[in-house]
Amino acid sequence: MTGRRLLTLNAGSSSLKFAVYGVKPDLPLLMSGQVSYLNTAPRFRARAHGEVLADEAWPQPSGLERVLDRVFDWLESSGWGAGIEAVGHRIVHGGLKFDAPTVLSSRVVEQLEGLSALAPLHQPFNLSAVAAATERFRSALQVGVFDTAFHATQPRTARLYGLPRELIDEGVIAYGFHGLSYAYIAGVLRDQEGRDAGGRAIVLHLGSGVSLCALDRGRSVATTMGFSALQGPPMSTRSGSLDPGVMLHLMRAKGMDPEAIEDLLYHRSGLLGLSGISGDMVTLLASADPRAAEALDVYVYRVAREVGSLAAALGGLDTVVFTAGVGENAPAIRERVVDRLAWLGAKLDPNANAGSAAVISAPDSRVKVSVIPTNEEVVIARGVLERLQPR
Repeated sequence: MTGRRLLTLNAGSSSLKFAVYGVKPDLPLLMSGQVSYLNTAPRFRARAHGEVLADEAWPQPSGLERVLDRVFDWLESSGWGAGIEAVGHRIVHGGLKFDAPTVLSSRVVEQLEGLSALAPLHQPFNLSAVAAATERFRSALQVGVFDTAFHATQPRTARLYGLPRELIDEGVIAYGFHGLSYAYIAGVLRDQEGRDAGGRAIVLHLGSGVSLCALDRGRSVATTMGFSALQGPPMSTRSGSLDPGVMLHLMRAKGMDPEAIEDLLYHRSGLLGLSGISGDMVTLLASADPRAAEALDVYVYRVAREVGSLAAALGGLDTVVFTAGVGENAPAIRERVVDRLAWLGAKLDPNANAGSAAVISAPDSRVKVSVIPTNEEVVIARGVLERLQPR
């Protein structure tokens, strides 16, 4: 008897994360895995209770659909796919309508497809996973959990652009992203600090995508990503915030069409564009090339500047949290960012930072600085559990 299970899928353009949970109030994690480097040198890994179940290189670039087939085949052959009652999906963009976990009917999926232009690096891949899982797990409930939903608590003034009302009414507003990550961190802060949840906290989600979020007692009040996942500091290959006049210049002086501009801003900019070397933080930190150093200087400056902006939105600052790949694993970046926050009272403990301790601020720091690994999968699983009927 396998017991009741649910599967979570977090599908992107370059990676796929998945996990199997028991359908119980405490959502026991039974197995987790991922396929990284989908389009270059795919690598499949899976673990259960600390045991390595699989760790293998796949021989050629596969693309998401083929990777999903292979993962589903592995789940079936290994027994982990038995008893799957529901599949939970990370959906990056929920638009104005979807702000809670939602059963993914064909009509809902059609509405979500209409938002793909707002998140072209993510939404199509999220929905490809929905289609594949619907076909493979025919009797399972398909549930979407939305990155944008966490930011629905923001005041309207934080979400409006200085645009004509008719565009605002059509949904041209700031939505914010990385909501599953922020929801998880907010939960950890409540567990650690009680209902205060760290008070006025700023969470730095520093990964291949970069955003920051201001939390007032665990509720989102402002964030750096807006209408799209381009806004904010420079990212791995995404530009971050630009003067809109740059777009006009590219169209008029360079003759670039929307597709060419989209490719430039999403795939050829950010750390990759600034350095001319790579968008990978590990590579840039190890490089002696002055262009890499300058790219990192811009990155740190823009991240720290966004902290100042969000501190103004909060009216002060009590807590800073680093999370995601760079935030959790790059002490040098954390050190440089916190050094720029000395004016806010933040002070680092160098030894704690070097060891990536849970708390990396010095005892006399006026701001608590923490490192909290994120877990988007369990947030997806919680959303699925809300929609499953109890037996």
